[in-house]
Amino acid sequence: MNLGAFSISLNVKDIHKSKDFYENLGFQTFGGEISQKWLIMKNGSTVIGLFQGMFEKNLMTFNPGWDENAENLESFTDVRTLQKQLKENGVKILSQADESTEGPASFTIEDPDGNPILVDQHR
Repeated sequence: MNLGAFSISLNVKDIHKSKDFYENLGFQTFGGEISQKWLIMKNGSTVIGLFQGMFEKNLMTFNPGWDENAENLESFTDVRTLQKQLKENGVKILSQADESTEGPASFTIEDPDGNPILVDQHR
């Protein structure tokens, strides 16, 4: 099962302070909009998202259809197919993608320790 590009999405208190901190660690802004209180930052192949006021907890994020540079992959497993496979494997889906649609969609699960995992397809 290929879930797509991986990143960690961090719930931050102050987007500006967090941006400065991660820049000091060698990260550069890769996407997002600081005025909307979210940024995607990259250091080599490591990708983090900074989100102020959007999530309760930090979460792992997978993006089907993208590589680590947010470039479209030629082929990928659709988020709805991934969701169906996980359901069949007994994984509880917390928020579901609408299986009657196509294109962008997402679902959320938790690991056994309560760590949230977002599978978020943008295309």
